Parts: sequence; C-alpha cells; structure tokens
Amino acid sequence: MLLRQLPPVRDATPRDAAALLELWGASCRTAAGVAQAGVSAAQAVRDAERALANTAADPDQRVVVAEQDERLVAAVKLTRGPISPLSLESVVHTSFLVVATELRRHGYAHALLDAALSWAEEKDISEVTAITDANRDTNRFFARLGLSTFGNMRHSSVSGLRKRLATGRGHAAGNRHLVEVLAQRRSMRRRQSSV
Repeated sequence: MLLRQLPPVRDATPRDAAALLELWGASCRTAAGVAQAGVSAAQAVRDAERALANTAADPDQRVVVAEQDERLVAAVKLTRGPISPLSLESVVHTSFLVVATELRRHGYAHALLDAALSWAEEKDISEVTAITDANRDTNRFFARLGLSTFGNMRHSSVSGLRKRLATGRGHAAGNRHLVEVLAQRRSMRRRQSSV
C-alpha cells in the first residue's frame, strides 16, 4: 500500500491576513461581516495582520496554513491551554480548521492535524481537542479520527445575549406567576370536588 505524502504546512504570517479572511469566510470576521459592523475591508485586513502578529509572538498559539500553487487552501488555529478551569495539565486546542471546498479529501486537514500533533509532542502534551462549527462533514471527519464529543461551543454577541437574558428574566417571573396561579386553581378544584 502506497501512502500519500502530506502537503507541506507552515506558520501563518501577517502577510497571510487577506487570504485567511477569504479562506475562513463565515467562520471568522470576514471583511464583509466587519464592514457591516462599520469597519472597512482594509481595516479588517489590518486588524487580521495585527492578530496574526500577536499570535506569532505568543508561544501558546499558532495559526498553521497549507498552500497549493502559492495560494492558501487550508488553515487551523492551535492554542495550548488547560482543558478546564480547574486543570493544570495543558492540551492543544485546534479550532477553525478549514480546507478550500474543491480540495477537501486531498490530505490538507490531515497535514494540519499532523502539525498540531507534532506541536503537542514538542510541548510534551498528551491530548488534543477540536473545536468545530456545526458542519456535518467536519464533525464526521473528527469522529472518524477518534475524537469524541467533549462539549458544545456556542456564540452570541454581548448585546444579543444581554437582551435575551433581560427577556428571560421577565419570562421566568411570568412563568413563576403562571405556576402559582395554576397551583391555586388545582387546589380550588380539589376543595370543590371534596364538598
């Protein structure tokens, strides 16, 4: 059996900002998404460049990319940190794994995960997590590799969650009142039926 050679990977640099914004698309703050929030596409690229520079300077983070014909076609974010707030042992968290649609099933995701494993081994870390989006194919890919479900990650804006919490408090109070009213009605019915 002939094994396919993994595509080469490298760490992202600030020069990769525009290509990564395009590749990650909806998974990250895209130029279009940021522009809707009042930030220009040029500012989105500058922000991404700064974020990549910060990541490169942090020994606990990496963004690893793969290219084909000098075009970025795959990327993953790696972060070293505890698996829980009460854990001292570090794990490598992988997130935002993406491969260009037309190049899926060509070994790029395997190459990026191989880089994550090599980094984990280099740091003497024995476990890896994968934070994924709701994409069924991505989740199946990780399941086939033996990664089990550890939890769910959800996202919201601060203002959106604030609104929902305020609304939730109103419903909780209203529900409490409803429960009390229903309990009183049941009690009255029991009393009336016993007479």
